Amino acid sequence: MSIEDALAAARATLTRVDPAAASRLQADGALVVDIRPHVNRAEEGEIPGSVPVERIHLEWRLDPASEHRLPEVHADLPVVVVCNEGYASSLAAADLKRLGLRQATDLIGGYRAWRAAGLPVEPGGRPAVP
Repeated sequence: MSIEDALAAARATLTRVDPAAASRLQADGALVVDIRPHVNRAEEGEIPGSVPVERIHLEWRLDPASEHRLPEVHADLPVVVVCNEGYASSLAAADLKRLGLRQATDLIGGYRAWRAAGLPVEPGGRPAVP
């Protein structure tokens, strides 16, 4: 299986959202999780209200059954995963669905599409959730 095959398989399990839909979901209580590296968040900014979680910690912080999960995480929590351009986030969101987050998805075009859509951004560089 190639990475393109893996990406297509991951996306087949998701109902991906564009920036406007992601913004509406966030306003309705969805958790927006930014998996971009610290350097990208520091240089380009962040989505207000998003939670930065390094990719290596993602499954432990968002698995509804994990003792290390974020306190607000439960199986029915809508979660929108954000990366730079919407590739790594598709793979990550599919992993979260397999762990039981039924409403996990990702942002089409990633953070850069959000910013290009003129949606709110703020200076970045906050530390990721440990």
